[in-house]
Amino acid sequence: MTIALLEPAWVLPAGVHACATLRGHGPDPGFDLGGERTAEGLPGAAVLARRERLRAWLGLERIAFLEQVHGVAVHHVASQGRDAALPRADAVVATVPGVACAVLTADCLPVLFCSEDGRCVAAAHAGWRGLAAGVLEATVIAMDARPERISAWLGAAIGQDSFEVGPEVRAAFLERVGTRAGAGDVAACFRAGEDDRWFADLYALARVRLQALGVGSVIGGGFDAFRDASRFFSYRRDGAQTGRQATLIWIEDVVVSRNS
Repeated sequence: MTIALLEPAWVLPAGVHACATLRGHGPDPGFDLGGERTAEGLPGAAVLARRERLRAWLGLERIAFLEQVHGVAVHHVASQGRDAALPRADAVVATVPGVACAVLTADCLPVLFCSEDGRCVAAAHAGWRGLAAGVLEATVIAMDARPERISAWLGAAIGQDSFEVGPEVRAAFLERVGTRAGAGDVAACFRAGEDDRWFADLYALARVRLQALGVGSVIGGGFDAFRDASRFFSYRRDGAQTGRQATLIWIEDVVVSRNS
């Protein structure tokens, strides 16, 4: 069965691949990879089955999913072997071939990273809390590459026109920069709404952070998961019952590729 995928317009080193799942059509139109949970809070059986289908479809040894907590912890993939439990983290870094770094989203911003030489890849889950707290900075620091030799791709998130927030969200980002240069850039990522409300641009906020880090290239963005119901899940649009799409990047395992 075909799996609907979004492939970034991103020039990657030979042997590195990236994609994002879409809601899809046909027998399994949702293709939820994380929203359905058991009473214990674990991924449901249907979700696990879809994850396995995705792994096989992409020809991977495994996909390194996370138990995302809107923080800044970074998980390092040490081998092709499976983790005993889902790591509690919001970013994953790999230098091991055949293992995809993956994050799940339904409005939050997925960010993929790749080193210039293609030896290190990463994925980060950047909701506003994690973005404000420094998950992108933590991810870049964890990569085995200088920032100027890293490129990043911004995946499907909620767009500014759909992302109305309270003053505490804007304050969280402004407090991070304080009075330093760049405060004006951060302020420009928010458009005033009615009363004390603001419309936040996650893409612009991520670009400000990545440029401050000296990341060599930042591309992508321009999606609005909230408005694009045919392709993307959105928590704000559909509520707690919504699914999750996966955004992935990996280094090709030559042995697996030849045998698949």
